[in-house]
Amino acid sequence: MPRLTIDGKEIEVEAGTNLIEAARRLGIEVPHYCYHPGLSIAGQCRLCMVDIEKTPRPSIACNTPAADGMVVHTQTERVKDMRRSMMEFHLINHPLDCPVCDQAGECWLQIYYMQHGLYDPRMLDEKVHKPKAVPLGPHVMLDAERCILCSRCVRFCDEITGTGELGIFGRGDHSEIGLFPGQDLENNYSGNVVDICPVGALTDRDFRFRVRVWYLDTTKSICPGCARGCNVEVHVNRKRPHHAEGRRVARLKPRFNDAVNAWWICDVGRYGFDAVDDPSRIRFARRGDAEVELDEALNALLDALRRHTPAEIAILASPDLANEDLFALRRLTETLGIRQVAFGVPPAAPTPAADDFLLRADRHPNTRGAETILPAGDAAAILAAARAGRVKVLWVFQHDLLAAGWSAAETRQALERVDTLVFSGTNDNATSALATLVLPLAAWVERDGTFTNFLGRVQRFRAAVEPLGEALAAWDLLGRLLGPLGVPPAGARAELWFRELATTVSAFAGLTYQSIGDGGAMLAGAPPTTAPEPPGRRAPAPA
Repeated sequence: MPRLTIDGKEIEVEAGTNLIEAARRLGIEVPHYCYHPGLSIAGQCRLCMVDIEKTPRPSIACNTPAADGMVVHTQTERVKDMRRSMMEFHLINHPLDCPVCDQAGECWLQIYYMQHGLYDPRMLDEKVHKPKAVPLGPHVMLDAERCILCSRCVRFCDEITGTGELGIFGRGDHSEIGLFPGQDLENNYSGNVVDICPVGALTDRDFRFRVRVWYLDTTKSICPGCARGCNVEVHVNRKRPHHAEGRRVARLKPRFNDAVNAWWICDVGRYGFDAVDDPSRIRFARRGDAEVELDEALNALLDALRRHTPAEIAILASPDLANEDLFALRRLTETLGIRQVAFGVPPAAPTPAADDFLLRADRHPNTRGAETILPAGDAAAILAAARAGRVKVLWVFQHDLLAAGWSAAETRQALERVDTLVFSGTNDNATSALATLVLPLAAWVERDGTFTNFLGRVQRFRAAVEPLGEALAAWDLLGRLLGPLGVPPAGARAELWFRELATTVSAFAGLTYQSIGDGGAMLAGAPPTTAPEPPGRRAPAPA
């Protein structure tokens, strides 16, 4: 392993590590535009120049591997002068769009100009004008005047998705990013080109002009869009009060986790948060068509549970629930002796498609957790029992059974046959419309908890906004039922429920919120994982 010195600090790194990454480990930032750790080296922006002793000219740090005995300087006068010159070159035709640009506040042209530019401009000629506000696909807008031709987006489509929609066309200062003829940027990961664009050239059509980035609060979370459990950041508009109508969650951004999703997320997860602030959200409990106090609805449910034998009660849980919710549900079923419990409801045809990278066909975030915590049950058998009149109380979590992969007529017959149909979920649907009791659940961005992805990695998500109305996390709702039944709930925080889960279910043994941290931890016996290889990086199959 080579040992080198950067700005007077020694460090030992793995062979092949470039100088940008070596310096980063020492807390030294080498400015750059075209370099991205998840993409190939382009060496186009020339901003990452550093001085290396015994080398006559400055070298680009992105394409210079660390060598034993190398002495690197990142703050010499020659390096600073070259950075100012490169900043002037990149900005020579750049429009003064900062007041209207969505990238303002997180733009590396702005940041690096203040850190490394501050030159007196010498450009007196008319700037070169290029197309503005050009849709590249359903999610991405191009402003060619702002582009500095770093080629990150081109390399992403070539190397990560392998779809190759983008290229650089033209010569000199008339070069532009664009689509190849007959193509649109509509692969499953198109939104990532906005994340990796260091300037305001590529913007998100869903986010454009909604809120300035300095009004956003950031919370670490997990995408609930499929069983992968990609690590994300939830960006919330703090200028909009949490109780106000409208969209509180402004956008989702990927959060690096080399064991799950690396730097990327799919568009299904990125844009799949509309239900959080949708008008269909269930804010208050209902009894029939009338809103009631939550305590009144819970008392009515308790009466129904006490009035019938365990054999007459069935529960359809959901793999959208957190591990803590599922464990609280397990406590309730054990307390009451309920044996008819299932969670596997087939999706309506056609089954959602997976891809060959991150997106899974299972569009539930916690199927592995449900399989580990709850007993195996047959949802179809529960509905058959309901149709036969053997189920008097049916409690459904989250599912819209009338939109599942069963006969809608037979499902409706089953739901109408039970005496008490209870629905607990975040949003109204055709099943909640038939329910005797409706109990509101908090959305995933409104509460704390953990999901277990399909590989067995337990990962934390955190509350980013307050719950709407009287909505509660399912563990809280279930805890309010356990108390009157003589069973003390685990506690008033999700973490306390997880502690009890870890002491009860062997697969979770030894896990705590602290050990899970920001990167997650594996279930007992599950092998360690790494993010899958992108399609564009895989070797072609032999002929």
